[in-house]
Amino acid sequence: MKYALLIYSPSRAGEYAESAADLMNPFIDYTRALRDAGVLAGAEQLTHTDTATSVRVRSGDRLLTDGPFMETKEHLLGFFLIDVPGLDDALEWAARMPAATFGTVEVRAVMTRQAWQAVLD
Repeated sequence: MKYALLIYSPSRAGEYAESAADLMNPFIDYTRALRDAGVLAGAEQLTHTDTATSVRVRSGDRLLTDGPFMETKEHLLGFFLIDVPGLDDALEWAARMPAATFGTVEVRAVMTRQAWQAVLD
């Protein structure tokens, strides 16, 4: 079963950049551990939310807003996509992630076999 491990940080962009530099080696080790265990399906780091643009279409008009959609104290910074037997395994990998020591790692099951996914085959 696939799970997304969503990485959230409470920090502002500058604070995150400082702490991210300290965590580079632990994240490399974590990524290697996922790969070596054969459960890594994908991973990406996102730029901080101060670079985001939100898009909405209302009554046919495209509305653009600088920044994230919602004002929150935590910001989505990236994700790992893993393929493991079940939720307990996903939670174990989430707890091992370096980001869990300073932010939040949200674990969400991936919906599979959706009609739109047939286009990808």
